[in-house]
Amino acid sequence: MLIIKRNRRIIGRFPLTIEMGLAGFLFWLDIILVFASERFGYITFNELDSDAKLSKIHNDPKKFKIGFGLILIEHLNIIALAIMLFFAFSSYSLILGIVWLTFRIGEGLIQIYYKKNYWSLLNIARQYPGTSDAEKNSLIDKGRSILKTKSSSFSFAQILFSIGTLSYSILFVVYDVVPAIFGWFGIVASIVYGFGNGIILVKPNFKVPAYSGGLLIFLFEAVLGGWLIF
Repeated sequence: MLIIKRNRRIIGRFPLTIEMGLAGFLFWLDIILVFASERFGYITFNELDSDAKLSKIHNDPKKFKIGFGLILIEHLNIIALAIMLFFAFSSYSLILGIVWLTFRIGEGLIQIYYKKNYWSLLNIARQYPGTSDAEKNSLIDKGRSILKTKSSSFSFAQILFSIGTLSYSILFVVYDVVPAIFGWFGIVASIVYGFGNGIILVKPNFKVPAYSGGLLIFLFEAVLGGWLIF
């Protein structure tokens, strides 16, 4: 058994460490970065209107760059969070720790990899005005292809996210390191969210389960993050 000694403080019957508090901060930072990136025009869920997207980027390329930078930081934060959760909880179950470390780092790396295609929308948008109808339609098709790839890669990454979240939610229930209700809520949220994103890969227009699961995940991470911090 892997044993890691840490300075702990006790909240009721739950031992908390510095690593747990940092993990809680990273949960909150992730939420803040997602909302901030959307404020600057990055759409997290399905965005397939290439014509409107290219027009917005052309009209305000600086906003696009800021939104891109924020979401890229969010992807890096996902990796940092996975590592911090591993330091905080893997001593309870190394196997589950390896599972969430692998899948959540995979989630972050996949999204970072495909962002190079998303960045190319900036170059397409610069060519957008003043082109002929045929050229414009070609640019719209290129943009739509990039947005479709972004959407499908995001859905696949969220399946990895769901597996990772499910693994540490199971740990919370089995080892009683946080209130069990958090673990059970995380199990339900991750299953619904993962199932919903799997459906989107097959039927892109059927988004209700993924959106419902996304709301549950937001509540789970916001509450869990706050509990770990405070």
